[in-house]
Amino acid sequence: MTPTITYHEFQGQNDALRNPRSASERDRTKRACLLTLLTLLVPGGAQVTVGSRALGRIALAVTVACWFTILLGLAMYFTMRSVLLSALTQPFIMWTASLVLAALAIGWLLLWLDTFRLIRLGQLAPGLKPILVVAMVALMTLTSGGLGYASHIVNEGRQALAGIFSGGAAIPADEGRYNFLLLGADAGEGRQGLRPDSIHVVSVNQSTAETIIFSIPRNFQNAQFSEDSPMREVYPNGYNCGNECIINFLYTEVHNSYSHLYPEAEVPGVEAMMDAASGTLDLNLHGYVMVDMDGFSELIDAMGGITVESGGWVPYRGRHPETNQWGNRWFEPGTLELDGDDALSFARSREHSNDYARIQRQQCVQQAMIGQFSPQTLLTRFTEMMTAGENLVDTNLPQSQLGSLLSLAADAQDHSPQRLTLGAPDFGSSGELFSTYPDFELIHARVEELIAREGDGSEEPDSDTQDEPDTSDDQAAPEEVTEPPGPTPEHSDEAVAGDEPGEEPTPEPTELTQPDGSALTELYLIEAQQRGEVGLLEQAATGNGDCSPAE
Repeated sequence: MTPTITYHEFQGQNDALRNPRSASERDRTKRACLLTLLTLLVPGGAQVTVGSRALGRIALAVTVACWFTILLGLAMYFTMRSVLLSALTQPFIMWTASLVLAALAIGWLLLWLDTFRLIRLGQLAPGLKPILVVAMVALMTLTSGGLGYASHIVNEGRQALAGIFSGGAAIPADEGRYNFLLLGADAGEGRQGLRPDSIHVVSVNQSTAETIIFSIPRNFQNAQFSEDSPMREVYPNGYNCGNECIINFLYTEVHNSYSHLYPEAEVPGVEAMMDAASGTLDLNLHGYVMVDMDGFSELIDAMGGITVESGGWVPYRGRHPETNQWGNRWFEPGTLELDGDDALSFARSREHSNDYARIQRQQCVQQAMIGQFSPQTLLTRFTEMMTAGENLVDTNLPQSQLGSLLSLAADAQDHSPQRLTLGAPDFGSSGELFSTYPDFELIHARVEELIAREGDGSEEPDSDTQDEPDTSDDQAAPEEVTEPPGPTPEHSDEAVAGDEPGEEPTPEPTELTQPDGSALTELYLIEAQQRGEVGLLEQAATGNGDCSPAE
């Protein structure tokens, strides 16, 4: 009896997708490319088409669920951003997300391997085989490898956030405001412990996200403590023991002598600084963020360094280029590639110059970090940057509130902040010594005035102010320069973050040469410094605030 073939069986035998053996070489090539694209764009599509339909249906369901989650996240970002960010920054959510991403990576890998089986490599043209294998391995690495790396990043981020933020409950606003203390702290060479030299209180309106920034000069004296502060036992009339009691020394004093007054505090010195800022401004503070400059240096190193264009000679302390002895160094004008330590030296330098030039360089370093930060940097150096971030920032803000605070910070960018400095020029001239003999009733009145001004459309322009110039060489080597007991304003460094110029800009530099007419060199300036030729050094440093991030 002659066997019969039904119509559907005949169609199946001639279907290139399901029966490639009977197809032409060209059709088999098309089939292989189609299955590869389906696995890339619609995971599970290849299995539904020619393979295990049960596996394919499961994969398609997961794919649809993933797209639904992404679209829901986008919708929530534009309508419920605070809720979304709060959820995404919770430890359990981040842990779950890392597991889900890892599972998706494994699942997609299995689909790729099954697709490789379905393609039937042995039936393809010899010249196509290596091309297809290389392409599939590359796509497998891009998709499954990318999801695996994303899982790693989320888990690293979860651990980093847990190391930076506290695990307490969310902090309620006080009279509709959040007030935070921001400190830029440094334990520089020749110093007695860590000093918070940049002291700001940021007050944010919970409803409108309008912001007021209060700057407290580092040499502010007679700071008042809040009514419930244990420091009132030691200083009932405020921090008022003369030049020994400028506010930036309070942290060290409490750490060394009065930590027992804050038995439950992880960082007693910061708690005392919060009490002082609270009593001085008559505001209840909710938390603090302290940026440590050593961690700042580590972050720059984690980014791979920064590049700036310097318009003048910048003195600093370092190793002699020839003898390797510790001493005076100079950054030359032009393009500078700076690692973390060099970036801090470049930003801090003020010898033979002034605070205005120094602040310009500080802002230049900040802009270079922002401008030269890229997704490639984040992806390739994520672990290093997270580690540096843990060393850079210390805070008592709860992680449970991170999302809402991030949303509030984003909204605050739509408003120009009001600013008030507790000293010149907002309270008289520098000669009136308001920072030394402050009028607290006047301070409280000005604080209330700025808060009342919110929302009336009369936001105060930025007040570009600075503390009194400091001409000390804060890059001195420990073995050569030591700090005398008791702090003075002249021995303080300001942190890189948050400074703004308040003096007239320096004039353009003049062209200087050596006596023989040749161009200046670093070695010549080092020798001139040893000879005490201060006039020449000041001319060389003129204009060193002319700085811009490299393109």
